[in-house]
Amino acid sequence: MKQIRSTALVAGALACCLFGCNSGNVYVPVSGVVTLNDKPYKNASVNFQPIAGDQNTAPGRPSFGYTDENGRFTLKSVDGQSGATPGKHLIRISTKYSKELKGYEVWDAAKKQSVKSAEDPIPPDWNYDSKREFDVPSGGTDKADFKIVTK
Repeated sequence: MKQIRSTALVAGALACCLFGCNSGNVYVPVSGVVTLNDKPYKNASVNFQPIAGDQNTAPGRPSFGYTDENGRFTLKSVDGQSGATPGKHLIRISTKYSKELKGYEVWDAAKKQSVKSAEDPIPPDWNYDSKREFDVPSGGTDKADFKIVTK
């Protein structure tokens, strides 16, 4: 009997991982612009990680997008849905890493091409050390704008 319960718990956990425990989540459109030192920033990875709260213990799956030459991005969830779930999200923004360049893919506007950088120009407090939050409204938004300034 104990083994049957354990097997059922493992199967339930696996189903949650594969299909999402809160698969009834609503996704709303989210887009915006990333700037670095007041200039549109191309090749950034923008990640929204839903934050659980008292009223929302299963906030949904993360969403992400990549910026274009105008710094504009549109989010898509990791399971392919357009947008993000409404509510608070932890924001992480970093420069795309290129295996081909073996470095960060920084856009050189003068050359109109990506060039290699050994370090991410986006500071750690915007990516792996980020504590920044964004509240996605229930109707979505096209104003998820992030102005990154370096010293």
